[in-house]
Amino acid sequence: MEIFMQSLVSGLLIGGLYAIIGIGMTLIMGVLKIINLAHGQIMMVGMYITWTLWYFLGIDPYLSIIITVPIVFYLGDGISRFLLHPLIEKDSILPENQVLMTVGIGMVLVELARFIFTSDYRSVQTSYNAKSVYIAGISLNYPLIIAFFAAIVLTGGMFFVLMKTDLGRSIRATAQDSDAATLMGISSKRITILTYSIGSALVATAGIFLLPIYYLYPDFGPAFTVKAFVITILGGLGSTVGAIAGGIVLGIAETFGATYISMGYRDAVGLVIFLLVLVFLPGGLKRFTKI
Repeated sequence: MEIFMQSLVSGLLIGGLYAIIGIGMTLIMGVLKIINLAHGQIMMVGMYITWTLWYFLGIDPYLSIIITVPIVFYLGDGISRFLLHPLIEKDSILPENQVLMTVGIGMVLVELARFIFTSDYRSVQTSYNAKSVYIAGISLNYPLIIAFFAAIVLTGGMFFVLMKTDLGRSIRATAQDSDAATLMGISSKRITILTYSIGSALVATAGIFLLPIYYLYPDFGPAFTVKAFVITILGGLGSTVGAIAGGIVLGIAETFGATYISMGYRDAVGLVIFLLVLVFLPGGLKRFTKI
């Protein structure tokens, strides 16, 4: 029972971070109507910026959020404004070309990271990296606890923005029907560019909280692009609440798979769940939520 509870708690903690990654992907897919296959690579860029600030300037990874997130936000703005939106505006171009553009962007980001930082594994060393707190015999890693509560704050803040602000209403209106939103006076171009920037900032934030937990290397991003896609499909396209639920389900499933099957099958468990959802629950968890 102790192993079961340890796996459950660990899965919940990592699932909170997965939720942030999934919300970013969900926003982009809902508004831009494309699969952003550079999502994890953008997160990797944020992690390298954070590592550079720590290694050369001694800035704590968590404090670097005030520098890293704005940089990645404007990186997302540039990608959306100059690479993606010109394709979106042209009706003659197939949506598949937009997806291929994100593939190309992801490949460029990976190779730039490899050129600058080489393929060596890198990590940050802080006073809290290896610290844990024990509650009823269950070990809770400090970075995971911090990441989980940060995920709660971020998802709550994002939920508030989407549901209670004019910007959030504009994003939801554009996601539902961009033409109708334009007729109502909403600039669909501004919203699509801003949404991609926000999604990039969200996934960069998740990367900052992942950095004290994982080793960083150039090919780190593509694996998390797959996770983000799985979370989005599991939660249901366009559903913020579904993305949160999908992230937690994936985190728990991966942790139980690593505990009771093998660490080598951790990622495979998530992919199996993805296939099962496509076959038996094509709408994802969205059918059980209203958002």
